[in-house]
Parts: sequence; C-alpha cells; structure tokens
Amino acid sequence: MPARQKTLTEFIIQEQRRYPEASGDFTALLNYVRLACKRISFLVGRGALSNLAGGSGAVNVQGEKQMKLDVVANDIFLETSEYGGHLAGMASEEMDDPYPIPPQYPRGKYLLAFDPLDGSSNIDVNASVGSIFSVLLAPDTTRPVTVEDFLQPGARQLCAGYAIYGPTTMLVLTLGNGVHGFTLDRGFGEFMLTHPQMRVPQETSEFAINASNERFWEPPVQRYVTECRAGRSGPREKDFNMRWIACLVAEVHRILVRGGLFMYPKDSKDPSKPGRLRLLYEASPMAFIIEQAGGGASTGRGRVMDVVPDSLHQRVPLVLGSLEEIERIERYHAEHDQGLDLPFSSPLFRERSLFTEE
Repeated sequence: MPARQKTLTEFIIQEQRRYPEASGDFTALLNYVRLACKRISFLVGRGALSNLAGGSGAVNVQGEKQMKLDVVANDIFLETSEYGGHLAGMASEEMDDPYPIPPQYPRGKYLLAFDPLDGSSNIDVNASVGSIFSVLLAPDTTRPVTVEDFLQPGARQLCAGYAIYGPTTMLVLTLGNGVHGFTLDRGFGEFMLTHPQMRVPQETSEFAINASNERFWEPPVQRYVTECRAGRSGPREKDFNMRWIACLVAEVHRILVRGGLFMYPKDSKDPSKPGRLRLLYEASPMAFIIEQAGGGASTGRGRVMDVVPDSLHQRVPLVLGSLEEIERIERYHAEHDQGLDLPFSSPLFRERSLFTEE
C-alpha cells in the first residue's frame, strides 16, 4: 500500500519537531499564510465570476496600475495574518509603508513580506499568476515595526515560498532545508506534499527574458542571448527555446520543474531604476528558493541573497536558474566590466541583417 501523502500542516509540524526549542509560533504563522493562499486561489479560480477582473483605478507605490485582485489579495494577506499574535509587522509591494499589527492583537517576533498577486496583468487573459512571501525575524519586538526592520539581506530569511494559481494551485516552500511543493486538493481542501526535495535540473536549453527590451540591455546580456539564439551553429552548439510568461512565479516554477534561466536584467530603459524586480518581495524570496534547490540567483554581478536593502521597495536586476548558466552570465558581466570581452554588437545591426548601422 503506497504511503499516504503528508499535508502541508503535517509537514510543517514535522519540521518543527526537529527543533525542541520551537514554540510553535512559526508553524502557526505558516498556516495563516497557507490559508491566505487558499483564499486567493478561490478568487482567482472564479475568474470573471468574482467580478474582480480589470483595473482598480488606483496606482501603487511602484507607480503601477493596480488590478482589482491586487487590492483584494493584499487585504486577504493582511486580514488572515494580523490577528494570530505571531507577527510584529508586514510589508507588501502594494503598500507604501510597513503595516503594523493593530493594537487589539498581540504582537509576535516575525516579519512577513509579500507580493500578494504576482503577474496580475495575466488575470484578464486567464494565464498563471501567483503570490510570493518571505519571513524574517523582527530585530526588536518591544517597539512598533519600522522600515529599517525589513532592510535585511535575503540570507537572513527564515522561510520563503510562493503559491502558483494555474491549472492546479501549488504552494512551494523552503525552510532552509530544501524545497518542497504542495498541490491543493480542492476536494479535500488541503495542500498535499506532491513534490518533495525539488531540484533545479542543471542541463537546460531554455531561457526566459522580455526580448522587447533588447535595445536597452547591457552588452553581457546581449552576448548571452545572442549566443543562445545562434543555436547549434553558434558557440553554445545547441538549440535553445526562449520563454516569457510575464509572471515571476510561473517562470521560477518552470525552472524548478525542468530547468532553465530567468533574466530580468539591468537595462537603460529607465536610468532611475537599477533593476525591475523588488528585492524584498520578489528577488530575495525567489533567490532563497532557487539556491535551496541547487540553482543560483544573481544580479549579474553578485549574489542576490547578499544584497542589503536600502529601501522598502528597492529594485534589483535578477538572473536565476541553473547554476552553470548563472556562472556563465556572471563571467560575461565580469569580462565586460574589466574590458576583457570581445567587441560586441547585436546581430540585428550587423551587415546583411534587418537593420544596418550608419
């Protein structure tokens, strides 16, 4: 008789028992996060029936238009997690400032940072979206939470995870001891352990990048993508497929399942932004997950997990995925910065191509 699959709750309790000094607060917090993801999954699954399609008419602190579900998903995270007594405060991509725990509730020792609905522009076309979360330890629980409390490098995360709302809903989690995937059994109403010890396959022939920004990329990124597109006749001597889902959660999930590389690199499109993705809510949690699965995560010039945030909504370049590919693109950046790379120009502007240089 096959072994019964563990529920997410059973898995977390089992992990807790590895630490005799554990109080159970962390376990309880993760159960509230699990519940928030289930609630969001239900609304996403209803689609247009929930009357939450389209924009809300508001703009978040990032200067981006908020979808209706962005706002609702943010409220779900806050309302589900605030009363348990395990948090000192929360921070969200959708809020200007940290959210203090209301005075009527007890205050705990953890901080929760989250992106309530990643890839929300996919909602109206019925494509995958997700939620991302990260748990940190509050530096001081004797006072109200501050912005500075959240400005911790990713290496200090206690836990990171994401939920992906696709054909099935999955919650993928690391507690610093590997990466585990749980699939929501809609009939049973519980997340079941279906993907234990997920690992990033090291061999890959896929990469994901928004090619519409090519003219703004730095030469090392142009070099990498050009070599991949050259296929068997190029220096990589194999064919690559290029993907782009416009949802970080979906991109990372694909990499965990079948390998690959995701790039949202530094570019010159908006010089005021050194990168596109938020360090606290997107880059650091995903870097933690990918590293725990045997992959790598870099800004192109260094490990994402070592970056110390300088603001609540700091943006960074992000390249993550199969470790060999991360090492290659970091080498390309280093060679470029040292002036050691060969002169490079995009094939789009070479002689006999679609465009020609003047």
